[in-house]
Amino acid sequence: MYENLLPRFLRYVKTETRSNPKSETTPSTQTQVDFAQTLKKELEEIGMSDVVYNETNGFVVATLPSNVDKEVRSIGFIAHMDTADFNAVNVNPQIIEKYDGESTINLDSEGKYTLNTKDFPNLKNYANQTLITTDGTTLLGADDKSGIAEIMTAMEILIKNPSIKHGTIRVAFGPDEEIGVGADKFDVAQFNVDFAYTMDGGPVGELQYETFNAAQAEVTIQGKNVHPGTAKDTMINALQLAIDFHNQLPQNEVPEKTEGDEGFFHLAQMSGTPEEAQMTYIIRDHNREKFEARKTLIRNIQEIMNQPFDHERVQIDLFDQYYNMGEIIEKDMSIIELAKNAMIELDIEPLIEPVRGGTDGSKISYLGIPTPNIFAGGENMHGRFEFVSLQAMEKATDVIVKIVESNAK
Repeated sequence: MYENLLPRFLRYVKTETRSNPKSETTPSTQTQVDFAQTLKKELEEIGMSDVVYNETNGFVVATLPSNVDKEVRSIGFIAHMDTADFNAVNVNPQIIEKYDGESTINLDSEGKYTLNTKDFPNLKNYANQTLITTDGTTLLGADDKSGIAEIMTAMEILIKNPSIKHGTIRVAFGPDEEIGVGADKFDVAQFNVDFAYTMDGGPVGELQYETFNAAQAEVTIQGKNVHPGTAKDTMINALQLAIDFHNQLPQNEVPEKTEGDEGFFHLAQMSGTPEEAQMTYIIRDHNREKFEARKTLIRNIQEIMNQPFDHERVQIDLFDQYYNMGEIIEKDMSIIELAKNAMIELDIEPLIEPVRGGTDGSKISYLGIPTPNIFAGGENMHGRFEFVSLQAMEKATDVIVKIVESNAK
């Protein structure tokens, strides 16, 4: 049943599809457009119907028609094509068969970059499994090409095995998830399903329906630069104001000091001169009231810092990015129970906990299609130490098939 899963995944990750946050096009890179066309052709070849590339939003969508004579809820499966902000050119995946769960894996020939159980204790979970790793120079792209490979393989299994009963299934492969804009233009009317799942989680068993509420703050500080020898009572150092701004935020509410459902302020970028400084913050919290309070604090600091000056020295462009999809999904938990029970039937322990992040499902849920997130198998994502287990991808494929089969009963 899985003979095409690994070759398919390897082919996908060797295709460069990194997104570009500075681009004004959709998708943000031509490589994603090209990959979408490749996926469109493959969907047609395996026998999917109504295969369309939407030039407006960059999504490839396709349909597997129902093969039951009764009305059942329609389901969507979604994965993203782009990879994160790390070198993704000339990905050279390595295959380690029957990993023993203990040995150090040399990614590069010199042994400069290694996967070892001291730094990555999660390796111990993969004894006797086949691992796909990088060669140390790039990321792998299991986030989220493992999800694409799993969805494609599950559809192929269903097409080849019509005895597996299912309702209408829609699949969508989209762009620019890693830069946070992939689902902004998602066409809910075109996709037309009752609910969906993103195959974009991590280790086996993950089932997530709560995400952060998310906002971004672009802070621009205007200084007044004069010669430092005559600066007394005249210079306004934008860099110093930036430091003062940052120091008024709660120092322990940062990513490196928080966990679980704790929110944070994250200084993601800072640059400038005494004349002008810029800072970019991302603001995160699972709780909506706390999230709003964090944004209010940012505005209060701005107001206080501007008071001594005759005009606004601190300017902030503050905008929401996405919201906790749990607020939508909690209205009908049957889709969580469906996925949970599918895992249990497959002897997979469901790991249900909030995501310390977001997915395309966050936005799609608020657009009208409840869309929780299911594991795709990747570990150590977004860097050279990324890896995925073949067996994990097989289990994710099984979960897709089991969900649609259970839904049709």
